[in-house]
Amino acid sequence: MFACLCQEGVTKTKQDEFIRMNTRVPRTDWTMIRDALLHEIAEGVLRPGDKLPTEPQLAARFGAGRHSVRRALEALAMLGKVSIEQGRGTFVEEAPRLTYAIGKRTRLRRNLLPQGCEVSGQLLSSEIVEAPAPVRRALDLPQGAMVVESHRLTLADAVPVAFGWTWHPAERFRDFATRREALGSTTETYRSYGVEDYFRHETEIHARPARPDETKMLKQHPSLPVIELHAVDVDPEGLPLSASRVIWAAGRVKFTMTGTQDD
Repeated sequence: MFACLCQEGVTKTKQDEFIRMNTRVPRTDWTMIRDALLHEIAEGVLRPGDKLPTEPQLAARFGAGRHSVRRALEALAMLGKVSIEQGRGTFVEEAPRLTYAIGKRTRLRRNLLPQGCEVSGQLLSSEIVEAPAPVRRALDLPQGAMVVESHRLTLADAVPVAFGWTWHPAERFRDFATRREALGSTTETYRSYGVEDYFRHETEIHARPARPDETKMLKQHPSLPVIELHAVDVDPEGLPLSASRVIWAAGRVKFTMTGTQDD
């Protein structure tokens, strides 16, 4: 019996050793592809704007299945290293990570320009509409009041970072969108109406999953969230000037609160 126990113990020890020596933590194909492409991006082999090979080409290069290639590309997109554009392909992207300060005076261009970004914007649409109930309340307008609704896209270094809507009381700023396009600055546009300064009265921020149309507009991965920001600006007398709703790409911006006494 003793001999049997010894033999059994020896056998079990050898089995454990065999399992330990021949078991490896698997490193899946997709992580190898991801890491290889990350290295090439970091080393400048692949530069911002470069189009990556197609999925079949990458699969052949790495000797992997297309599912592994697709998973690796999705991981890179979630890291903000590539942009997957339906029908066009996958492109290397070095999206800017911006800091946006919210305080007494919150100015888009003043926030972004010192960070070395080329800031640009596109007016997507503009029309005079009846103020939606939330906008009417934010601007302290009567029932049936009209507002100028502007829909804009903001880019930093040609990468979309935000889009949204701004509403101005039409009675006071009837051609605001037209003037804004001509002057190129919200601050200068207000000045053209005799408003020399304006202040942030209220800011509300929350993060949420992105909708498909938002993902497409911001050219970001579907799994990445967005930050929705609602704000109200007022003139020095405290009269509401604008209400806005802006959707930011969460992976491309961080917000800081600077208090109420900043200039």
